[in-house]
Amino acid sequence: MGIRIRATGTSRSTDTHSVVTHSGRAAAQCLERAGVRPDQVGVLINTGVFRDSNTVEPAVAALIQKAAGIGLDYTRNDPRTFSFDLMNGAVGVVNAVQVAGSVLATGSTEHVLIVAGDTHPSLARSSADAEFPYATSGAALLLEQVDGAEGFGPVFTATAPGTPAGQAYVDTAAMGTVGRTLMTVEREPDFEDRVLEVAVEVAHSALADLDGAFVALIASTPSPVFPDRLADALDIDRDAVRVPDLADGDPHTAALPLAYARASAEGTLTGYTHVLFVAAGAGPSAAATLYRLPAETTA
Repeated sequence: MGIRIRATGTSRSTDTHSVVTHSGRAAAQCLERAGVRPDQVGVLINTGVFRDSNTVEPAVAALIQKAAGIGLDYTRNDPRTFSFDLMNGAVGVVNAVQVAGSVLATGSTEHVLIVAGDTHPSLARSSADAEFPYATSGAALLLEQVDGAEGFGPVFTATAPGTPAGQAYVDTAAMGTVGRTLMTVEREPDFEDRVLEVAVEVAHSALADLDGAFVALIASTPSPVFPDRLADALDIDRDAVRVPDLADGDPHTAALPLAYARASAEGTLTGYTHVLFVAAGAGPSAAATLYRLPAETTA
């Protein structure tokens, strides 16, 4: 039995800066592409961190569920969809894959929908800059359990000791009456180097004992060169690296699903047997998992 990606969805248009709208659109697109009804989704996991107007309550996952049109009717025999936020920075999507695998293994639902995406809390811009290095977007992965070996392998995680290397917060001492529109992001000078260390560690664990495989690499994008640096450290050819569109900056939590959706749409995974997903960010922390591609992709 394996846990595979049934479909993907993305949203990056500039008509809105709302991550709820973007993630809801990505989720709806994902279901449409898969031919799956909303009532067939038992669990929705939101891994986004930076949200509209610094919303704290309710869970943003519930707002995204509503925007996607999932579970809006309340009749006696309606299927229920449980949604929740799983926040672990850039690593959240891979953590959600692990949770989704456990949920699907119980047989309690046919599908788990993972959504990711971030935005500046002011809702006034979509491109990254020096003060807020994250681009606005939304992305979704629809997961299901299948017979056979295709799908995600074990998830490996690691953290490093010391300071978190990067952090984001609302400065309550200086925010005045506009705290819902502000976010301070700080990175230490060696942020990327420290994040790379833990990324290499988990990637090696995921790749252990892998023979005769052709592996593509999809990694977080704290900088445009980070995936290439990781590939070099793993002795993976840079030609095997797949990245999202970085024209507006780092999509942060959505980087991995956006990169996978782009590679799938462009057909650039043909000839590979596996995708190595490596998520890494502040903590420093990282998580990696090896995904065996369906046979129709590798042909």
